[in-house]
Amino acid sequence: MTKLRVLSAVLSVALVGSMLAACGNNAGKNGNNAGNSGGNAGTANNGAANGGANETTKPSEPITLTFFDQNTGEAFTNPVAQEIMKRTGVKVEIQQPTGNPAEKLNLMLASGDLPDIILMSRGGDLVNKYIAAGAIIPLNELLDKYGPDVKSQYGDILKQTRHTDGKNYYLSNWYGLDNDPVFGVQMRKDILKALAPDKADGGQPFTTDEFEALLRSYKEKYPTVDGKSSIPLTLNGENMGAVLGTFKGMWGMKTYFEDNGTLKFDVKDPKYREMILYMNKLYRDGLIDKEWAVSKTQTWEQKIANGIVFSTPAAYWDLGNANGALKKAGGADSQLFAYKVVAPGVDPAKTTFGPRSPLGWDAIAITKNNKHPEETMKFINYLASEEGQYLLMWGLEGTNWDMKDGKHVPREELLNGLKEDWAATTKSTGVRYWTWFVKNGAGSDGTPYDIGRYNRGEVDQMAIKNLLDSVWDTSPFDNLGPEGGTPESLNYQKIQDIMKQSLTKIIIAGSEADANAGFDAMLAAMKAAGDEKVEAVINDNYNKRLELWK
Repeated sequence: MTKLRVLSAVLSVALVGSMLAACGNNAGKNGNNAGNSGGNAGTANNGAANGGANETTKPSEPITLTFFDQNTGEAFTNPVAQEIMKRTGVKVEIQQPTGNPAEKLNLMLASGDLPDIILMSRGGDLVNKYIAAGAIIPLNELLDKYGPDVKSQYGDILKQTRHTDGKNYYLSNWYGLDNDPVFGVQMRKDILKALAPDKADGGQPFTTDEFEALLRSYKEKYPTVDGKSSIPLTLNGENMGAVLGTFKGMWGMKTYFEDNGTLKFDVKDPKYREMILYMNKLYRDGLIDKEWAVSKTQTWEQKIANGIVFSTPAAYWDLGNANGALKKAGGADSQLFAYKVVAPGVDPAKTTFGPRSPLGWDAIAITKNNKHPEETMKFINYLASEEGQYLLMWGLEGTNWDMKDGKHVPREELLNGLKEDWAATTKSTGVRYWTWFVKNGAGSDGTPYDIGRYNRGEVDQMAIKNLLDSVWDTSPFDNLGPEGGTPESLNYQKIQDIMKQSLTKIIIAGSEADANAGFDAMLAAMKAAGDEKVEAVINDNYNKRLELWK
């Protein structure tokens, strides 16, 4: 699966829909014909045999490019890195992102001490700050001259990631709509076999009433597990983006509430109140973990791994560690799998558990300090090509994979290494370690660019079976909030804080009347904080975006 190191950051806050959209953005991190200058499967094969990129694309003199990648500070020395430098004739020096990467990026911008290439988060204000300061350069002329594979691979994504002046200042990674689920109601399959055997193998959704009945049955039949009180449903209080994203998925809600053509904060959707009251009822009835609001991710994982939890709302990949422990102790069926739960009156096919953005996770840009922009674009073009993608994500032909019957086939030792110790294997081999210019989807031979999608496990397969039809494109609604430093941005922050503080209190309210009163108070506080001014900016940005994308 495509989960990058950045994904947990994408899903970390998200109490408003615009933040949730980034999961789909993660969140995350997944197409198809290769570029014009040798980006097909045959060229990839020949390139590996003949030394890679065409010699004419290499710089006439060896050059060194400094590269700040906010996701890693490892030296560019593993086998894939060595092969990239051999094929392109470009030496890469990775700058160590010590401390907080965002702080480092702001410091670099302020000081003007910039590397040749920079990778930062695509969302938020930082990219715009770099553009406004002239710290990163427009790429359009370079793309026209030296980026045929980039243009072929990215296609309309280039149009959709333009700045407001119509120019491209960065290229994203993990771009293209990732047709893969995100959130789901995670339930233990072995318990489901006992409580709802007809639906345990997936393919059939549960109603919210059925889900509530399952929670009650679990509590009644399994009041304790190994001497500990059982928990029908626990929530990760440190990742409310995943919690609310899952419940919003049941009601088919998206980033914003679209009211007669106008975008409003999602909590203004009447369905949102219905959703939050449902959560409150589950809590009041003792079906939700009483400690959830103060639980950190580690505590949440430990409770699940201990076998006392039946269900939790989450992205299906968030349970990797806990599921690993459960599988080791009790077999594959003891894991939590992603199922679809559907609210009253909602078409199961119109649930929204899978927010995904095709515009990508990170922004990779050439800075104004780069003395070799043409050679840098040639280097980028190679990495973005099909040959470059398979090198980055699959490694070396003859070492990590072989071409058989016209298709990329990974070697068993690589697959076993990734299965046993993903982090150590990617670091030592370089396979899937440098996630630059990565395209979601498959290459021209039908094999996925992301080797993590080559051999999906049982948890992945269940998520696909149950929730693939819930994937939706968030990109029209991503990052529509006010620009930083404006009065409306301060209003926006206040509104986010109000929602963050209020929603938790509403979920744990002592009565339905208290929950309703809390919801009314939240809406009133948002109005007093200037929510309509912020919504005006959001709608203006939305209309401008649609115009820009024409």
